[in-house]
This record gives sequence, structure tokens and C-alpha cells, in this order.
Amino acid sequence: MAVTRAAIVGWGDVAIIHHEAIQAIDGVEFVGVVDTDAGRREFAAEALGVPVFATVGELVDAVAPDVVHVTTPHHQHINPTLEAMARGVHVIQEKPLAASVEEGQRLVDAMADATAKVGICFQNRYNVSSQELRRLLDSGELGEVHGAYASVVWTRTADYYQAKPWRGSREESGGGLLINQAIHTLDLVQWFMGDVTDIAGHVATHKFGDVIEVEDTAEMLLTHESGVKTSFYATLTAPQHRPVEVELDCDNAYVSLRNGLTVTWKDGRGVDVYEERKAPSGGRSYWGVSHELLIRDFYDKVDDPEPFWISPAEAMKTLRILKKTYQVSGF
Repeated sequence: MAVTRAAIVGWGDVAIIHHEAIQAIDGVEFVGVVDTDAGRREFAAEALGVPVFATVGELVDAVAPDVVHVTTPHHQHINPTLEAMARGVHVIQEKPLAASVEEGQRLVDAMADATAKVGICFQNRYNVSSQELRRLLDSGELGEVHGAYASVVWTRTADYYQAKPWRGSREESGGGLLINQAIHTLDLVQWFMGDVTDIAGHVATHKFGDVIEVEDTAEMLLTHESGVKTSFYATLTAPQHRPVEVELDCDNAYVSLRNGLTVTWKDGRGVDVYEERKAPSGGRSYWGVSHELLIRDFYDKVDDPEPFWISPAEAMKTLRILKKTYQVSGF
């Protein structure tokens, strides 16, 4: 069996999840780490026992990876991805697509002539709840969807932003709550309900205004191509994390995605419950359990001629939604 050589660009928090997935997949060999910070390179070399490099070019020249995982801060996503692609290396890139629409479009445009495959990490599409809801919608069993509601009610502290100031920087992060935490739920909403054609909304900084220049709270009303609307609320001001919620009111059932999927049928047949997977990890619990599934799927399809299904163009949809929300709220 041929061995696929994998490396990670950006040894930060979420890199742990990617490393765990690489280690778990048969036929994938972990061959190196890239980081611009000398301290993180030294840490990665000692902890992981692989060569470390300051640039993607040095990595490719030295160890010739087949796939790189880009897990850098938001404003550092596009350049290493483009550099890897130019060398014929496939890329799994963390969300968001980019810190700005303009940067994201650079990657979307580059895909037109690319031989390398690029996938963006919206791993929550692989959750049991997401897959089952998508199946039910596609089957027509739920009937017409009349409206949806979604919420992301989490907590953060000033220390969270002070530990890594880029998180609170509009230029480096590209925004706050919407682009960093709620983006996965926004992605699910547009995947379930269809492309968003109109946005009314407002973002604000209610709790961390003396620490950050981005938002910690947002409310939106999204109109989809069908004319159906989604009410969306998100905040980082709660005292504790609440489960992410997505609810759909349909002809034949009321559907609730909350730590799994509950389908309450309106014809009296009862309730169907689909429990979410649980998996131990060194990463944070709110990152979910499906990174490995997405990464496995990418490796399984890396030689297919078709683009990976969560492509830069697909990821651009959610980036445009949140950036339009900033625009309409004057933020």
C-alpha cells in the first residue's frame, strides 16, 4: 500500500486534532511541521520527533509531503495554501476560508487551474446529527420547511483574547464571534436551508469592548433562495457553554439538532432520536468529534478527479454571509 506523506503548517491549538487524525489513519505518515515561530518549532520538534521548518518551501524541498494541513491563524491561511498548491501538494485548510473575502477569492480563483485538491474544515457536516438531517431533507420525508432557528451561546474570558491577541484583531481574525466560533453553525444552516440571498442583522461587543475590536454578540435574519428564513443568534457572553442548536419547522415534523438529532413527527408516529458520536481527544470538546472523519474522507478522495466537496468555493458562501452581516450592521 502506498504511503501518503502529511505535514502540518502552524503548530497551534487546533493542530493537535489534525495530528491525532493523521496518526489514526493507516497509510499516512507524519513527516514535518512548519511554523514561523522559533519557539513553537522547537516545541514541535521535541514533542513530535519530526523535522521542523520555517516555510512551506523548505518543508516541500526537504520531505516532499503529499498533503499539508494548514492550521495557522485566519490571516495566515491563504499564502501557505497557495504555496503548497503551486508545488503540487494537496491541502486541508482550517476554517474560515480567509480573514477577508478578497483573500478568499484569491484561493477560489487559483482552484481553476490547480492540480492539487483543497478541502476546508467544516467538520460538523460529518456529525451524525448533520448527516441524518441532510438525509431527511434530501428524502423529502420532512415535507416543506417553513422556517429555521439556530443559536450558538458560549462563553469566553478576557484571558482567551489576551493569550492570542490575533483573535480580537479585526484585521488578523477578520471578525470575532461569527468568523471564529459561530461559523460552523452558519455553514450548517446554509447547507441545510440553501444559499442565503438576503441578510438583516446586527453585531455588537457587549462584554469585551475593552479587550477586543471585534464582536462578541450577533443576531441575524437570513433569507434563503426558497424565501424561507432562518433566525440566528450567537453570543460569547454566557456564563457557561450551551449546546449549539438548529431547529427546523417542517410540514411533517419539528426537527431539533442539539447534542444529537430529535425528529418529532406531526402525524403522531412518535419521536426519532439520533445520538451523536463521542470521541476522546486532546483538543477542546466544542470542536466536535468529526475532524477525523473529514480528514479520512479527504485522504480517501485525494486522487479523485472531482474537487473535494467542501471546497474553497463552498466555504466562500459562509464567509460572504458573515462579512455581509458586518457590512449591514456598520461594523
